[in-house]
Amino acid sequence: MNHLNSVQRGLDKAAARRYFEKSIEQNGEPETVTIDKSSANLAALDGLNAERETPIKMRQNKYLNNVVEQDHRAIKRRTRPMLGFENFRCARILLSGIELMHMITKGQMQDRGIGCTHAQQFYLLAA
Repeated sequence: MNHLNSVQRGLDKAAARRYFEKSIEQNGEPETVTIDKSSANLAALDGLNAERETPIKMRQNKYLNNVVEQDHRAIKRRTRPMLGFENFRCARILLSGIELMHMITKGQMQDRGIGCTHAQQFYLLAA
């Protein structure tokens, strides 16, 4: 049983390393990365830092990523009853609208002094 756990940890570390390498390739090199308490993420970043001249700073905190997850709770609540999307295009369009309305409701979209309601703001942007 212990052998299987070490094999799984090795696979998790390899997957985490591929994720970080792909993310850095697509988005550039970060100064700091916030990760949870996962040992696979820590090991993968340690491996990457060993090969780098300037290491990536790591913040290991279980709750810092939770802010993003909490923000997506409202979107998850709306999409769950939909029972999936027909295709990727439909998913992108619907999720964009849901996310936009959520941002307007939270006050993240400025009405530029027009004085519109949330619904009017949404319709102006969607039209």
